[in-house]
Amino acid sequence: MIAALAALAALGAAAAGASARWNWWRPVVNGGLPTLMYHKIGEYPPGSRLKKLWVTVADFRRQLEYLRGRGYTPITFSEWRDAEKGLKPLPKKPVLITFDDGYQNNYELAYPLLREFGMKGNVFLVYETMDQHNAWHDPATEPWLRMLTWAQIREMQDSGVVEFGSHTMRHRDLSAIPLEEARWEMTESKKRLEDKLGREMVGFAYPYGSGAYVPAVRRAALEAGYRFDFSVKQGISRLPWDREAEAVRRLLIRGDDNMLDFHLNLTRGRARF
Repeated sequence: MIAALAALAALGAAAAGASARWNWWRPVVNGGLPTLMYHKIGEYPPGSRLKKLWVTVADFRRQLEYLRGRGYTPITFSEWRDAEKGLKPLPKKPVLITFDDGYQNNYELAYPLLREFGMKGNVFLVYETMDQHNAWHDPATEPWLRMLTWAQIREMQDSGVVEFGSHTMRHRDLSAIPLEEARWEMTESKKRLEDKLGREMVGFAYPYGSGAYVPAVRRAALEAGYRFDFSVKQGISRLPWDREAEAVRRLLIRGDDNMLDFHLNLTRGRARF
């Protein structure tokens, strides 16, 4: 009897631990637009303090296999906008694959896999860092990384596999600088990207997610002409999206996620408690 009680107690403790780690008990989210948020693809460099923002090639492949196997269709910002205009309906199970910042590993490692799987992605660019490195990081605490070149960006755009959006001019915290400077970061990056790439920038992501829930900053982003603005708030935005309510929620895909995490993100809007 004592052994049986001990076993039940251990089972209960394990279940409680799983409930604390995973959100399997949450209700399934139906009818929304899951938006995956990636940053870097590959192996994190020695000394990195941002290991969770690195997703290995093997994990990224498994995640694309999951999407394909469960009938998801990755779309671009423009395809979402066309659906809103009534030009072409969204697929039955749409998903947005987004990458923040514009690292060169997105071209070298993510882009070939997207082509292999016949899928589409979207990359938010920090305009002044293209052809250079991620200058917003202090190299004493986080190694600098190469950013996309304009030649790579044009190749990806011309392929139809990747669409681009804005992530400001310099990756500044928009809630920590004067509003007029924040406004310039958003309007100038939109203008320059459109001039450079010859297409409208309908998507915008707030660096660090900062400003997405500051009314004046968000109003400035919408006034700049972006149709879709993306936060880092965990969750799945429902369709049709209520633009006036809040920025589009996203699902952070972490380097230490397993496939259960990935599944729960897509079906519950959150994997971790």
